[in-house]
Amino acid sequence: MAPPIAYSLIATDLDGTLLRGDDTLSDRSLDALAQVAAAGAQHLVVTGRPAPRVRPLLDVLGSRGLAVCGQGAQLYDAGADRLLWSIILDRELAETALGKIEAEVGEVYAAVDQDGVDGLTLIEPGYLMPHPTLPAVRVQHRDDLWCEPISKVLLRHPTLSDDELAATARSVVGSLATVTMSGPGTVELQPCGITKATGLALAAEHLGLGAHETIAFGDMPNDIPMFDWAARGVAMANAHPELKAVADEVTLSNEDDGIAVVLERLFAGAPAPFRV
Repeated sequence: MAPPIAYSLIATDLDGTLLRGDDTLSDRSLDALAQVAAAGAQHLVVTGRPAPRVRPLLDVLGSRGLAVCGQGAQLYDAGADRLLWSIILDRELAETALGKIEAEVGEVYAAVDQDGVDGLTLIEPGYLMPHPTLPAVRVQHRDDLWCEPISKVLLRHPTLSDDELAATARSVVGSLATVTMSGPGTVELQPCGITKATGLALAAEHLGLGAHETIAFGDMPNDIPMFDWAARGVAMANAHPELKAVADEVTLSNEDDGIAVVLERLFAGAPAPFRV
C-alpha cells in the first residue's frame, strides 16, 4: 500500500512564487508538479491575474482543471474555458473609492481588469504595467475604464510606496472594496470581502477537499488570507515581510525553485515524472 500523501491540494500563487521573473516556469518546477500529480494530489493556481492572463500559463502546466483568478473573484474552468463563478466590482463604488483615495494622496494612476474569459486590461494615461509582458489596452480618459463590468481596479502612485498607498487606501475605502497588495507596483481594489481565501475555499469545495488537506505558497500580503485558510503556508525567500511573519515556513526564492524544493521533500516517495 502506498504511503498517504502529505497534502491533497497544492495551492500556488504565480508572480514571484511559481513563476520566475521572466514569466517562465522552470523544468524543475514542472517536474515537481508532475510528481505531485503522480502521487494523486492536485495543483491549483491561485492568482491575482484575471482568467485571460492565466490561460496561457495553464496551457504550459497542462492544466485542464480549475484555477482561482482575479484575487478570488473568478473561478475558472480551463477545460471548458469558462468561468464557473465570478463576482464583479461595482463600478460606481470603484469610482467613489478611487475619489476617496485621491482626496488623501493626490492623483493616482488606475487600470482595470474586465470581467469574463475574454476581458481586457485597460490602463489610463500615466499607468505603467508592473508586468510589461502582459497585454493591456491604453484608453484616453479614466471614464473609459468603466465601459464594461470589471473584476478589480489596479492603482499606482507616482511617489508613494506600495505599502503607503495600500495603508492609506484601507483607511478611507472602508466597505466600498477590499484593498490588497499583490506585487511591486500593484495595489488593488476588489469586491468587498473577496480574497484569495474565498476563491480557494470555493475551489476546494468543488474538488471535494478541505483546508486541512491544503498547502499554500505565496509571496505578497494578498496571500495572507490564503495562508490563514490553508493547513500550511509557505512563503518564498523573496516574500514581503508581512507574509513571512505569518508563514509556517520560508523556502528559497522563486528564481531558485523554492516551491519545487518543498514539494520534492513532501512527495519524495512519489513516482518520478517522465520527461521526453
